Amino acid sequence: MSERRKPLEGIRVVELGQLIAGPFAGKFFAEFGAEVIKVEPPGKGDPLRKWRGMHGDTSLWWYVQNRNKKSVTVDLRLAEGQEIARRLVRDADIVIENFRPGTLEKWGLGYAELSRDNPGLLMLRMSGFGQTGPMHDQAGFGSVGESMGGMRYVTGFPDRAPVRMNLSIGDALAALHGVIGTLMALHHRTANGGKGQVIDVALFEAVFNMMEGTLPEYDMLGEIRGRTGTGLSGIVPSNTYQTADGQHVVIGANADNIFKRLMTLIGRQDLADDPSLGDNAGRCRRVEELDAAIGSWTIRHEVDDVVAKLNAAQVPSGKTYNIADIVRDPQYLARGLIREVTLPDGLKLKVPGVIPRLSDTPGDLDWVGPELGEHTQEVLKSIGYQADQIEAFLARKII
Repeated sequence: MSERRKPLEGIRVVELGQLIAGPFAGKFFAEFGAEVIKVEPPGKGDPLRKWRGMHGDTSLWWYVQNRNKKSVTVDLRLAEGQEIARRLVRDADIVIENFRPGTLEKWGLGYAELSRDNPGLLMLRMSGFGQTGPMHDQAGFGSVGESMGGMRYVTGFPDRAPVRMNLSIGDALAALHGVIGTLMALHHRTANGGKGQVIDVALFEAVFNMMEGTLPEYDMLGEIRGRTGTGLSGIVPSNTYQTADGQHVVIGANADNIFKRLMTLIGRQDLADDPSLGDNAGRCRRVEELDAAIGSWTIRHEVDDVVAKLNAAQVPSGKTYNIADIVRDPQYLARGLIREVTLPDGLKLKVPGVIPRLSDTPGDLDWVGPELGEHTQEVLKSIGYQADQIEAFLARKII
């Protein structure tokens, strides 16, 4: 455990969310010092505990998504469970939730109710389509947000159906926007004497916010950006090229001077000196020719040789990494991005390090994801429940 103070020490977060977006947001607060109390359904807990690769009866993803958190089991569908939640939130700074809009209100846990006893409360609400609008009460996952937000339409090859990343990127983007918004609201409450408020993040909006200039380009020029495979619309050369050993390298040589250095390196001085290729607009008109020239050079060399030559010529490039490449990469290791934790059964497990990196008040990984209900009694005692009350809750399966 780090001896230095973390920037969010003293902040209490109650996490009511499940699966991806809500818990991913909660992870950031937990890594940087906040007390994050994760509320899970008794008996089964957050479904993420059973998703993808497993070790015993626990998902390996769990140990990434829920580290540094406390687990409290409460059945929020029951009146007694709802009262426990209200008491938990009474002294909290932040509540995170990613249920379908209206669910918390149905349980008597909406912002209007919770903020009556805690007017400084910040509530981060993440949902498919937001808390308002004609679609607000529809179910929406990250995949739907990626499609509606425009990301899927521009991803893939033009002659094929749109594709997705093999990751839940929509949920991750929503969580990042949620954390940013919550920290801004926290600063406002602290520095400007403001009260609590709701941070309303829709998955499709978070994706849409990443769509660069597609909207004004459509509005002014009538352009609908489509799929370009491995290339990047309107920026040339910036693509992925195969090497002699069957690997792939990404090369970004779209700055004018970098383009000249690349052409010189690959033996195409004629292209380096061609005035019609002196700017990005000219290169865009000849993108296929330029990609073919670069690809004919990379395919004659193995990937390490390609990257070494490009680095020597100061041309931005990099091999396309899989996770095995990442684990042994010296830059990853030097930056502390591959951490090792000990699971409850003593097994060692590699997990990602803490990002972002703060020089004076860094976050840290203090413990792995909690066992289901591991902190229930501790937390309930801290908010005033007596031992006999807790035993009664357990007997009735309220916790």
